[in-house]
Amino acid sequence: MTHNRLRYAAGSDVGRSRSKNEDSVFAGEHLLAVADGMGGHGHGEIASSVAIEALAELEGGPLPDDPEALVAALDGAVQEAGRRLSEMAARDPSLARMGTTITAMLWDGHSRFAVAHVGDSRAYMLRDGALYQITRDHTLVQSLVDDGQMSPDQAAKHPGRSLLLRAVETTGLPDPDLSLREALPGDRYLICSDGLTSVVGPEQLHHVLTTVEDPQEAVRRLIDLANEAGGPDNISCIVADVEPVSA
Repeated sequence: MTHNRLRYAAGSDVGRSRSKNEDSVFAGEHLLAVADGMGGHGHGEIASSVAIEALAELEGGPLPDDPEALVAALDGAVQEAGRRLSEMAARDPSLARMGTTITAMLWDGHSRFAVAHVGDSRAYMLRDGALYQITRDHTLVQSLVDDGQMSPDQAAKHPGRSLLLRAVETTGLPDPDLSLREALPGDRYLICSDGLTSVVGPEQLHHVLTTVEDPQEAVRRLIDLANEAGGPDNISCIVADVEPVSA
């Protein structure tokens, strides 16, 4: 019987323009997650780290075999992240405007990922040489693209492209996009903050992901590309490969 496992690497860099890194990242045998915090005065750093701490609790616990329960477990962790942010803001009103994106994938250990996504961090899948974006940005410009009012090229250059319509915030419960994905041996996944995708285009992503075999080296190369393009934001990414293991 053949099982699959994940071979993964993660990296995060402050970039060339910011004084501190407000991204947080977790990569383990089951959970892969990127959170990009916002809120100013270091509060984004708090928001993203609190969110990742809530999600990371999934890594140590037993995971459900049932696919719907796997998705529900990931959703529950995102909701818990939102509750923790709300509780912190209730205790300290200076934290009331903080929030974070979350893009997370929870691996069942065999052949499936649950995916939860809020904001404009992204997840991509490379399969059979083709790169697919498997999350949709919760931004104003993406909604205009969806409505046919703006082209993807215009959206990529729009000065307000990072204006979020959805995030995990201190007000109200998170509303993540949830899905379940079948994973195949040979699949490669990229999860990243917009500090990568705002300056490194799909062609460059595809080139690195198809030509750099080692996940750690691929992460390093992607971060280098973002910095070479000016590094206007914090840069975080995870590269994970699904590999067959013969039992």
